[in-house]
Order: sequence, then C-alpha cells, then structure tokens
Amino acid sequence: MNSAGQGNDRFRTLQATLPGVALIAAIGAAAFWLHRQPVIGVLSALILSIVLGMTYRNTVGLAARFQAGVSFGLKRILRIAIALLGLQLSFLQIEQVGAKGFFVVAATLLATFLFTTWLGRRMGIERKLTQLIAAGTSICGASAVIAVNVVTDGTDEDVAYSVGTVTLFGTASMFLYPALVHLLHLSPAAFGLWAGASIHEVAQVVAAAFQDGQVSGQIGTISKLSRVMLLAPMVLGLGVLGAGARPGERFDVKRVTIPWFVLGFIAMVGVSSLGLLPSAWKTGIGSIDQFLLCAALAAMGLETHFEKLRLMGPKPMVLGAAAWIFVAAASLLLIRCLY
Repeated sequence: MNSAGQGNDRFRTLQATLPGVALIAAIGAAAFWLHRQPVIGVLSALILSIVLGMTYRNTVGLAARFQAGVSFGLKRILRIAIALLGLQLSFLQIEQVGAKGFFVVAATLLATFLFTTWLGRRMGIERKLTQLIAAGTSICGASAVIAVNVVTDGTDEDVAYSVGTVTLFGTASMFLYPALVHLLHLSPAAFGLWAGASIHEVAQVVAAAFQDGQVSGQIGTISKLSRVMLLAPMVLGLGVLGAGARPGERFDVKRVTIPWFVLGFIAMVGVSSLGLLPSAWKTGIGSIDQFLLCAALAAMGLETHFEKLRLMGPKPMVLGAAAWIFVAAASLLLIRCLY
C-alpha cells in the first residue's frame, strides 16, 4: 500500500475513534467536576467516572459511532495511564517506611491476595473475578483492578463489580478507622501504617490517616504508595501464572508476556526516583494521568450492562467483605507483633 493509502486509512481510523474518545473525555471531565463538589466529593473521580459511564450505557445506550473510541480508551489510554502512575512514586518511599513497615505492607498484600483467591475458589466464584477483587483489596483499589485486568482479561462486568466492591469497603474503612484509633490504642505512626497497609484507595488512606494528625497522615500516605509500587510485580506474577493456567498443559515460558505498560510503570518510578523531572512537571503529568484514568474507567462503564451485574449474584460482594476484614485484621496483627 502506498503512503497516500496509508494516510487515508489513518485518517479514517482517527475519524472513527474521535466521537467515542470525546464521549469518554466528557464523562471524565464531569467526574472531575463532581469530585470537587460537597458530599459527593468523598468518592474519587475514578469511581465517579465508571458510575457515570454505566449510567449512560444503561439509560441512553451506546450508539455504534462511539464504539471505536470506547475500545481505544479501554486499550491504549488505559495502558498509558497506568504507566504514568509510576511518576507519582519513588524508591525513596520504601526507605522512609523502613524495613519493618515495608514487611507489614508486603506481607499483608501477599496474604490478602492468597486468602481472597483461596476463598473465591471455595465459594465457586469465577477465577478472573476473584483475582480482580483480590488485587483491588490487597493493592490499591480501582487502579489495581484495571491494571490487573490487562493480564487476567476479565469482562467489563467483572471489572465494574470489582471496582464497586472495593470502593464500598474502602469507603467504609475511611470512616471506620479513625473511630477505632483510640479504642485500639494505636500510636500515630502505627495507625498511619495500618491505614496505609490495609485501606483500598490512596485517597481513602489520606482521608483516614490525616484525621489522627500530621505524623499519621504522612506515614499512611508513604506506606500506601510503597504498597502501590508492588502493583508491577503483582501484574508480572499473574502474567506468568496465566501462562501455565490451562488445564492439562505444562507451563510454557513462551506464553509469558510482559505487558509494556508494566515496564513503563517501572521506568517512570526510576525517572521519579532520580529526580529527572521538576516537581511542577510531575504534578502536571499526575493531573493529566488522573484524567486519562477517568476516561478509561468511563469507557469501562460504557461497556457494562446492569443486567449482567445482577446475574453475578451476591457471592462476589461477600468475598469482597471477607477480604476487607482479612486485610484489616492481618495488617493490625502484624503491627501489634512488630511495634
């Protein structure tokens, strides 16, 4: 094909993609605006994006002209946004948490993921949905769900259900933890670590931890970000396990794929750690990245059918509740033992 023909193909692809991209961008912008409003602002813009997308799909419907752009949001935009998340982290944060603190974070994450996947299997819940709930609970809520789904390849309904589950219990933690700090006789440092090691979303950790003071808030934020940093090895690990997950087949290293966005995530952590970007640039890119994540989650919402969610039944929600209780209890136990 000559260059003129290739140019025409690209133009047609762009033309087909633009309406859907404009739609998810508009939904993402609406979610950003709602997040800044009283009361409803307790929900993150990510959560609001998927809710708005689902509401639009199940009331207005999704016209065919939007489909190409929505698919683009689910594939390209999502992966770029996950890679850029790495700029908000640095290897120095692990050092600030300390060896014992990082052990609490890592051990809680691994134990919660293993417990949730074990319980999901015992309850007869589909493996992909179980892994998404496990990832959202053990790592970082909605961001972990959408990142892990790239390798687990669950349905959009699986993603929506998982995001809804971890949001519900993460929000409950945001209000419940500060009420328990004095009852449990936790120091500000211990409370911050408990919040960072067990509450689902970064924003929820910040909201809960700073209610016990500046020290608690800072430690909660740093320990939570060190937990987010473990997202990359978790995705890689699930990719390796998925390569040998077919019944009756031996593990084949050739089936192992390393998603490029994970390598991008690690590279961005390196850029951040080396101080290669001015802090103002990092802040600006962070805002853009949040908007890209909102657009991607809006696309997921637009692909989600309420009827399919209803047919999943209450079992996954029970699994999410059990995982929520486990992550809180396991992290608290480790803190009691080590501090």
